[in-house]
Amino acid sequence: MIFLDRPYVSDFFLNYLCESGRAVLHTPFTEELAGTCPSERPLNLVDDPEAEKLCRSGERLYSNSENALDWILLHLGDMPQADSIRIMKDKAALRRLLRELDPDFFFQEIPAAELYSTDISSWPRPFVLKPAVGFFSVGVHTIQRDEDWKNALEALALDAKQSGFPESVVNQTRFLVEQYIRGEEYAVDLYFDEEGEPVILNIFQHRFSSFSDVSDRLYITGEKIIRANLPRFTAWFRKVNAKIGARNFPAHVELRVEGDHILPIEFNPLRFAGLCTTDMAAFAFGLNTVDTYLNGKKPDFDTLLAGRKGKTYSMILLDKPKNLPPDARLDPEKLIAAFQHVLEARFINIPELPLFGFLFTETDEDHEDELERILKSDLTEFLF
Repeated sequence: MIFLDRPYVSDFFLNYLCESGRAVLHTPFTEELAGTCPSERPLNLVDDPEAEKLCRSGERLYSNSENALDWILLHLGDMPQADSIRIMKDKAALRRLLRELDPDFFFQEIPAAELYSTDISSWPRPFVLKPAVGFFSVGVHTIQRDEDWKNALEALALDAKQSGFPESVVNQTRFLVEQYIRGEEYAVDLYFDEEGEPVILNIFQHRFSSFSDVSDRLYITGEKIIRANLPRFTAWFRKVNAKIGARNFPAHVELRVEGDHILPIEFNPLRFAGLCTTDMAAFAFGLNTVDTYLNGKKPDFDTLLAGRKGKTYSMILLDKPKNLPPDARLDPEKLIAAFQHVLEARFINIPELPLFGFLFTETDEDHEDELERILKSDLTEFLF
């Protein structure tokens, strides 16, 4: 059973839903989407009672957007999947649940009303401040100095007004402070099967331009990243799910690795990589992650990775620079010319998303300097 909501559904995912005939909850948003589908392959829209019936009969659930979680919690609040959603969305609750795996990890939950009066002098630095329920790096701040804390509190008021997400997705009434997790950052698309066993579908490395960078500009994957991390991540998720208890459940998980130590940043329930990023597995390995999960299949990475040695596959989020004039436009030809091989360029015009769009690229190992350049670019060099 599929739940679609704003802000964005990729053409790749929408075409899959039209071709497969998977049931999709009927909402004003999905009715708009249905109008873009070919008449011979219409979107299979079902009403609330039918959707609830399908969910309770054992169909696997999937959503492109956490904006859809409210419906699931309202209509299916007594189901095990709802419990998994609640624990994953509440970062503070998840930290408490997994404390046994990392007993020395510092974190503290703070009501928003107490932020200005909180004494931070004894906290280990650097640390991160973020909403206890959050998404898309909204309200996330890295604190090294007292001045950083002051600036973060000033920025939070503006973040609260501009996030554009419902309270179940970004809730800035409670905050989590936690020690800065060092090491390489990764993001993993996986599902837990009917026995609770983790099935990994893709592993991304999340690259940053600097220590203080918290953006989502660049995610990469490839043969080297998958082979280096698949066994240890699978073993770690097995330990984690012994605490969470998720079954028949997809998730997108961000974590950091320092040596042999794995620490979670956040779990995003009932979906894979946000917006259209999960399409990246199709470009990199020919794998439709949603179809694999819905049909309970397990990827054979030895076969999928054959012939892809030395290749890096990237998803580049083209976020708009701050204070950009509203009529500013990217020059697609100039942007595409900056890369060795652009697999697809997706440009969007969605007011609630501060994005020009996305690039999917394939890069040889000896051309990865192009990825470093785009990671540090403010994109103004690619404007008309």
